[in-house]
Amino acid sequence: MSQTQSRFGPSHDLLKASNFISFPEKPSDILVLCMRVGLLLCLVSSILIALYSAFFTQSQWFVLPTPAHTTRDVSFGDPEPTNISHILFGIGGSVWTWPKRRRYSEQWWVPNTTRGFVWFDSEPKNETGSIPYRVSEDWTRFKYSSSQSAVRIARIVLESFKLGLPNVRWFVMGDDDTVFFTQNLVSVLARYDHNQMYYIGGNSESVEQDVMHAYDMAFGGGGFAVSYPLAALLVNKLDGCLDRYYTFYGSDQRIWACLSEIGVPLTKQDGFHQLDIRGNPYGLLAAHPLAPLVSLHHLDYLEPMFPNQTQLNSLNSLMKAYRVDPSRILQQCVCYDRKRKWSISISWGYTLQVYPYMVPVKDLQKPLQTFKTWRSWRNEPFTFNTRPVSSNLCERPVIYYLERVEEVGKSGGLTIYKRYMVKEGKECDIEDYKRAKAVQRITVTSLKMDPENWRKAPHRQCCEIMDRGSVKNGNLRIRIRKCRARETVTI
Repeated sequence: MSQTQSRFGPSHDLLKASNFISFPEKPSDILVLCMRVGLLLCLVSSILIALYSAFFTQSQWFVLPTPAHTTRDVSFGDPEPTNISHILFGIGGSVWTWPKRRRYSEQWWVPNTTRGFVWFDSEPKNETGSIPYRVSEDWTRFKYSSSQSAVRIARIVLESFKLGLPNVRWFVMGDDDTVFFTQNLVSVLARYDHNQMYYIGGNSESVEQDVMHAYDMAFGGGGFAVSYPLAALLVNKLDGCLDRYYTFYGSDQRIWACLSEIGVPLTKQDGFHQLDIRGNPYGLLAAHPLAPLVSLHHLDYLEPMFPNQTQLNSLNSLMKAYRVDPSRILQQCVCYDRKRKWSISISWGYTLQVYPYMVPVKDLQKPLQTFKTWRSWRNEPFTFNTRPVSSNLCERPVIYYLERVEEVGKSGGLTIYKRYMVKEGKECDIEDYKRAKAVQRITVTSLKMDPENWRKAPHRQCCEIMDRGSVKNGNLRIRIRKCRARETVTI
């Protein structure tokens, strides 16, 4: 055995046999040995890194995803929650329709508070009122098949964005005969994160309209809202969409088609009312869905909301109640007079119905069908359930309309409803019905509804008959309040 072998023993023989590292026989071979050891270490390190990476990647399958936030109470990173100053309105009008329709816009527009413009097809020659206006850019270069004005109106969102106005979170589109209830609109939009891409609105009440256009499209007359990030993306695509979808009829359908390409669906919101109905809107407004009233459209095509009033006077009456308690306007609540076996339904700020018999809530929350479909003037179908107006006069309610509204202090409201007098010989003459008709006025008191309620789960409020149900001088008193714990409205 050599000196080297006796020094290192069998381990050295094994290394030599591997032919990878041979122990240096002389000092000059030390450099070679170091290089080979370095290579071996690199090889081992590479294997360890590969094994670690494989294990780490596999372990990611067990990490739960963070849920996305779609709504919020306050704006993340913003100094204040959404308010009216963050909304820019784009109203589609024309120099021909504006002289008549401006009366609707002027009902809800507050100078120096509401932001936006009515967009005309040419420079107006006459006085336009207190609402600022702009003249649309040339739109005649785009293709169209049935409505060239729809191209111009579709571009309002683009032209509004190009104005570059500061502090805009939402672009809200509507027609010059759309009536917005702006405080409720703010309550709705404040629920959503304006830094995300949102497209918010409602569809048509008449199924035939939704089938013809789209169920998942926001109908423009009822108004719709587009968040700033979505508008920023839409403006780069819109002109191309206008030519691609030139066969569409309306501006709202063109916008919807373009947003479909972007991949943003409609967020449906009750309270935007296209009012694609004909006749009397009473039944729908008397059983409003449990949501804030945001808009009304097509009022010129409907009977006045209040009897013996013009449509504009009717709107004035409704707006007076709205200004006293914006969040409560048209909100329905139901209570029972068990002693007399009466059912009472209140649409706050508008109407009150007394049935001289017991009617379940599930029926009272269905609108009486006092209207027909938009296009064909038929009795159905609609996108909500209805109940027919009975041919039996004794099964119809005794109807009361808002007569007066008052603010009580800073936190309360009082509304008085007067019985609607129908023509003689047109009412039921049984005793139960006559006792109900003896009530000439009904006074309803309530605390103002907190707008924050609309950020919570929907819950209809309750009402109760005061003074143990006594009728004094033909007047009955009712109080609306929050439902007590575990309270239900049951026959």
